[in-house]
Amino acid sequence: MRWTRERLAAGAAVALMVLTGCAGTSGSGSAQQKVPATATGSLEDLAADVKCKPDIQTDADTIRQAICKNPDGKFVLATFATDRGQREWINDAKDYGGYYLVGRKWVAVGDNGVVNALRGTLGGDVEIGTDHHAHSG
Repeated sequence: MRWTRERLAAGAAVALMVLTGCAGTSGSGSAQQKVPATATGSLEDLAADVKCKPDIQTDADTIRQAICKNPDGKFVLATFATDRGQREWINDAKDYGGYYLVGRKWVAVGDNGVVNALRGTLGGDVEIGTDHHAHSG
């Protein structure tokens, strides 16, 4: 089955809605942490690294996506077949806000505390989605 950008963006939106209502908090607001080398591997490998059992939501040739929960909170973990597919997914998903921990062909999405905690294990770069709440009157 071929996944379109619209379907992937819709999946990202659903994942972010789940996280918005259920995201945990983390006490990672301390001093700048040392960031390890960016992790690589399958969705299951990455989930094991951060001690979560992935609840697979999408299992396609181009993307695998799961909801995870560990002591730091709840987050979405996704792996991609291509760098381009990953970048398109992130660009579309960022319209829904949130925090994105980005590695090579993978992304973790959650609240700021969770993403920063994951970064201490997985490495990667943090990207921030568009905050539409500031535009409401």
